[in-house]
Amino acid sequence: MLPLARKITQKWEQRYKMKANIFITSALLMLLTACGQKAMYRIEGKLGNLNNPVVYAVFESEDGHRVDTVTCKKAGQFKIEENQPGFQQATLFFNDRRAWFTVYLEPKIQVSLRGDLRYPELIQAKGGELNETLSDIRKKEAGLLKEKADLSRQMDATPSPDLSGETMTKLANVRHQLEEGAIQYIQKHPEEPASVVLLKAYFSDPDNTHRLDELLAALNPKLKDFYLVKDLEQYSARVKRTALGAKAPDFDVKNVYGKAVSLDSFPHKYVLLTFSAPWCEIRNPELYLNDIRKKYSAKQLANLLVSLDTDSKAVRKILDKDSLRWNLVTDSAGQATRLLDLYNVSSLPRSFLIDDKGKIILKTSNGMELKQTLEEVIK
Repeated sequence: MLPLARKITQKWEQRYKMKANIFITSALLMLLTACGQKAMYRIEGKLGNLNNPVVYAVFESEDGHRVDTVTCKKAGQFKIEENQPGFQQATLFFNDRRAWFTVYLEPKIQVSLRGDLRYPELIQAKGGELNETLSDIRKKEAGLLKEKADLSRQMDATPSPDLSGETMTKLANVRHQLEEGAIQYIQKHPEEPASVVLLKAYFSDPDNTHRLDELLAALNPKLKDFYLVKDLEQYSARVKRTALGAKAPDFDVKNVYGKAVSLDSFPHKYVLLTFSAPWCEIRNPELYLNDIRKKYSAKQLANLLVSLDTDSKAVRKILDKDSLRWNLVTDSAGQATRLLDLYNVSSLPRSFLIDDKGKIILKTSNGMELKQTLEEVIK
């Protein structure tokens, strides 16, 4: 399990990795056939270290999203066109979705990207006022953004816990400096859409909305109809919905055996709700779920597992061979995706401990923390 400092520095990265997986595995990949000058939106790029020729683009609007995939005809170069109007932004995923970059769309305005995918946060975007403002901000923070990327790679490549810990401390410090720079920009430019983008990038904390709410309130009222402001207000409401002490949101789903399951299925019991993907990751020893399942009887603790697996039949075959009986919900008919949204899950794995009165008493990705809390509350 990742140490706390490392988890903090990776929150933003985890959120977008998860976004990539959910969008691209759940949507129909479509090759758009826009025709030259008629394209409503056009994005072209020339990027270094584009090692995989396949580029994914998730076009997003308030009504939903659309996924496109293109193959680079020349090394590092691509062009994506979209005819359908109404999209506000597009997130591009590169190198097997290990790197990504978001552009903000305006009708009939071409966006051009230049940069190196070893440093995706330093990519420069021309075309559209918001893109160019953000590019200027990235230029000013280039040193910190480059150091952040280098430290992240160094941490991933360092096997020694001592060296890794030192790198994590440096990385956390860089993240802090970037957040302080974002705050200064937001306070100085409360009327600019770029301030809202920085808010989303640095202050979408899945556990605490205090700073987000504070900075949202400081924005100029003229931004109240900007779609990203509305998104962040809704995000804040979702976080509060699953705050510690809040009543756990109820749901109605079916497990892999077709049995209806809701929180009412476990009256007056502690409930452990765990999200992961796929099923094999749920069984990761670091989560201690096997130990927990063996230690606590079904009368003491109900277990509900939610996995992004799409093949329920294959999962049932695995479960039938398991010595423990698991209550598992997969992504059949989008069930898991709906629950991820309901509980505002932005990184996996994630566990929620719900007490016998239906209130959330723990949110964690740390199996040891989960075990210790259970020992305290269930005697």
